[in-house]
Amino acid sequence: MPKKKDIPASPFVPEGEQPYPVPENWCWVKFSNIIELISGRDAALADCNSEGLGIPYILGASNIENNAFTIERWIEAPQVVSKKGDILLSVKGTIGKLYVQQEENVNISRQIMAVRPARVLKNKLAYLFLQFVCDELRAAGNGLIPGISRADILDKAFPFMPLPEQHRIVNRIEGLFAKLDAAKEKAQAVVDGFELRKSAILHKAFTGELTERWRKEHGVGLDSWEKRNIQSVCAMKITDGTHKTPIYCEEDEGIPFISAKDVTSGKICWDNIRYIIPELHEELYQRLAPQVDDILLAKNGTTGVAAIVEEEKIFDLYVTLAVLRPNKETIVPEYLLYIVNSPICKLQFDEHLTGIGVPNLHLRDIKEVLLNVPSLEEQREIVRIIDKIIVNHQQAQEAAEAVLAQTDTMKKAILARAFRGELGTNDPAEEWAGALLEAGKKICF
Repeated sequence: MPKKKDIPASPFVPEGEQPYPVPENWCWVKFSNIIELISGRDAALADCNSEGLGIPYILGASNIENNAFTIERWIEAPQVVSKKGDILLSVKGTIGKLYVQQEENVNISRQIMAVRPARVLKNKLAYLFLQFVCDELRAAGNGLIPGISRADILDKAFPFMPLPEQHRIVNRIEGLFAKLDAAKEKAQAVVDGFELRKSAILHKAFTGELTERWRKEHGVGLDSWEKRNIQSVCAMKITDGTHKTPIYCEEDEGIPFISAKDVTSGKICWDNIRYIIPELHEELYQRLAPQVDDILLAKNGTTGVAAIVEEEKIFDLYVTLAVLRPNKETIVPEYLLYIVNSPICKLQFDEHLTGIGVPNLHLRDIKEVLLNVPSLEEQREIVRIIDKIIVNHQQAQEAAEAVLAQTDTMKKAILARAFRGELGTNDPAEEWAGALLEAGKKICF
């Protein structure tokens, strides 16, 4: 049973304090009147074991993920025990994680509270309500160490409805959530498979499969392709950025300075770049001035990822980037970009990685990486086909990412409608829900 001090004199929320209108046969009650709230207590780790002796001990939020419970420790002398069907809520650290307990008994730490619904409240509905108010509960934990207090939970106003309506709402929500989860799973598969599909396209492109029809139409054979190393298709000696330790300054005082971290997406990302003092820039720019169509290859850290310089811009490079300047009489810049980012080159880069902890590619090894090089005309056709396919795949990926982003928002919207009585499930002829809570009636747990 709830502690006596947790129970208001009246179970009902005064009309002036009710958050919003609900159907006439619903009523607003304090959550404290229809749940028992059990606060956990820490046990000494010396009293716990990993041999499965005793009952599971849940340390905190790290044990809860996607409504699943990871058991790492057991305890033979329990402190505070939650029961099967209780809703476990993380209230310290990473707050707001939920788990409907499947185990008979679990010892909960002070980072966890157990919500035990009364018989007048369906467990699943209580769980869905906690999902619905989780953002508010997280906002309530506004101290230096985030946390949810007992009052944050017990003082919540709950839109209480008749038991048959509770059952219908749970069924409707679960049906809608199942459809959203199925769509989310498909969308995640599209997102997860993008890089794999891209690699497959690039492999076909640089082994001749993608332009097989084009060659037949133009009377060209695969024997027209040459095997050449990267240095041989570049207009200057492959080199890297400065080895000097940069002297950084504020954006409005300096010159953009790019390193490998800024090309890991396959494009130059200018969002989080650093800036160096003009004096250092003058020295570096005399040695190496990046140009449009230069290929910047990450040679330290995240290796083997390249980006192309797409616009006239003054900037300098760190040693973690190598510059491949394509000889346009031999190779199309975009072709060089795509093939350097393909599995054909990636495998060769990986064979030459050195260094402990942070992978590193030497310039001498980059220069000797072999490329399949067709005529300029076929290169342009390959780039055209890849661009078209990649754009289509990117559009599909972006659509999938939008579905993923919208799923949680749609679930919140469904919960909001559910707890306003707007799912079309309510039967106004059913008895007023408050009759279950009228004075003198005992609430059983």
